Amino acid sequence: MSKRKLIPLFIPHAGCPNACVFCDQRKITGMDTPVTPEMVQEQIREGLSHAGEGCEVAFYGGSFTALLPETQEALLGAAAPFLRSGEVRALRVSTRPDAIDEQVCIRLRAYGVKTVELGCQSVDDRVLELSGRGHTGADIIRAARLLKREGFSLILQMMTGLPGDDGAASRRTAQTLAALKPDGVRIYPTVVLKGTELERQLLLGSYREHRVEDAVPLCAELYELFLAAGIPVIRLGLNPTEDLSGGEAVAGAYHPALGELVLSELFLRRARTLLREKTLPEGAVLSVHPSRISVMVGQKRRNLRILQGEFGLKWIKVVPGGEELWEIALKNV
Repeated sequence: MSKRKLIPLFIPHAGCPNACVFCDQRKITGMDTPVTPEMVQEQIREGLSHAGEGCEVAFYGGSFTALLPETQEALLGAAAPFLRSGEVRALRVSTRPDAIDEQVCIRLRAYGVKTVELGCQSVDDRVLELSGRGHTGADIIRAARLLKREGFSLILQMMTGLPGDDGAASRRTAQTLAALKPDGVRIYPTVVLKGTELERQLLLGSYREHRVEDAVPLCAELYELFLAAGIPVIRLGLNPTEDLSGGEAVAGAYHPALGELVLSELFLRRARTLLREKTLPEGAVLSVHPSRISVMVGQKRRNLRILQGEFGLKWIKVVPGGEELWEIALKNV
């Protein structure tokens, strides 16, 4: 999926019928002010001054289609003049699987919504129940298939490290989501936020923290699964905010560069596979796409140190080479 210019409009908690144990949208988005139609128009004008014409407007943060129908229509209607003028190309919304039906699809289409992001989190019913989601795995499959059938571009969101998930549920979730053939996925390792039910469970010892060192290898595995299915991973980890970096993220897999850590692990695994197939001299030269050199090298040259130790090499160099983003080649020394 090509990267598109977006004007994000956050509606934290709006429409959410459940209090998920991990959730505090104000801390995740850095906002706690309800969005009005006037604010929608003001923020679109501001966004257009930076993004330019032809961008998308995205309603993020809450469960948009769980809002009252008249509220949905007021917010979508506020964006309508920008659609008619061509300044905005399309709208997208994020929502819950149990807040999607045929009538909702009709409303969204009528107001110019092209993309729906579905917060799935897990397809495992026990994990969903322990997380307070209030819907089932079957709801996810039904909603995703309906949205695809109705012609929407579909983005699916999942989480790793939720209560009751030892990694196996995340793998099953990724396999199920990939089979639904979305246009993209987002992967969010669980972060424990101050004041949430999940923090209480962590302090009581009933929830085991999903640490960065747990999330990175698991997410690298899931990333490979989606790549093999031809599905882009468009986000990995929460977007850093002042609240999260300032102490509101009390535990869990929060890291400002989590996506880079996961890609680095992915390239480390691919390099291992490549080097195992060769008889090597004292060193090796790995060729990767120019944009992937830093993730191949790893933070503080971690990947190179690991590979040198595992394969008994005195040195490894990484040079710019292939045209494919995910390709690693071993050059003649």
